Amino acid sequence: MKSFHTMLATVAAAALLFLLLLLFIVRFFPRKETQVARKSTVKLLAVAGSGGHTTEILRLLGSLSQAYCPRHYILADSDKMSEDKIRSFEQKRAEMFSDSLFTLHRIPRSREVRQSWSSSVLTTIHSMFYALPLAFRLKPDLVLCNGPGTCVPICVSALLLKMLGLKKVTIVYIESICRVENLSLSGKILYYFSDYFFVQWPTLKEKYPKALYLGRIV
Repeated sequence: MKSFHTMLATVAAAALLFLLLLLFIVRFFPRKETQVARKSTVKLLAVAGSGGHTTEILRLLGSLSQAYCPRHYILADSDKMSEDKIRSFEQKRAEMFSDSLFTLHRIPRSREVRQSWSSSVLTTIHSMFYALPLAFRLKPDLVLCNGPGTCVPICVSALLLKMLGLKKVTIVYIESICRVENLSLSGKILYYFSDYFFVQWPTLKEKYPKALYLGRIV
């Protein structure tokens, strides 16, 4: 048991060091802006989450134009409800846009509700082994997420794509409408890594000056 706790502490320390290294690189070595040709379409990667997260993300996608295509959805492998919601949404969208394209992809959930922080480190690392090759294969132009734990390994993978110069990816995080006083754990992490970070309550804008506040957007 003692050796297990030692291994857990070592892995947690390594993961924390990795995140701190990413933060250091992003903060002190800003990426060079390069001129790229404007594309007619935007390859979108949207992270769904069980419960209200998927409902909110689909509301956001409903306001986007036909140019955001194809749409790649990332779901946790234990999420049994989001797929039906997504397919229903895409079926209605296909009635308006004949060339509507989407795909569904599942990765291990990085953190369950009320899961302890120490065990979350291990499950997040496990999720990264699936998120990283998926992000490198899809190479999205835009990553859109709103708080489920699954978005952390996906956004870290997208950040690595940018840091390695393999793809210019824009990471957009919209904090859930239910977060009034404090950010979610995902928000607290991605506040430092996202290109655009939106909150939906003025109290959060006061606490997190980098955040963008446009009122309620979902």
